[in-house]
Amino acid sequence: MKRELLKVAEFCTEWKIARSTFYEWIAKGEAPRTIKMPNGQLRIDRRDIEKWEQLREIDQVA
Repeated sequence: MKRELLKVAEFCTEWKIARSTFYEWIAKGEAPRTIKMPNGQLRIDRRDIEKWEQLREIDQVA
């Protein structure tokens, strides 16, 4: 299965957040795992986003 790597801008668009918010999350250790490419740009693997989402799910208490 081929990896789907998102650019930071693509992730931010999908999550409807500002790029600055994403970098704040990185600084706080709250962002999904990122991959630094040889050219210095960051990518986020779709699989890591899915894992990150699952860790942030909150059980609803009735």
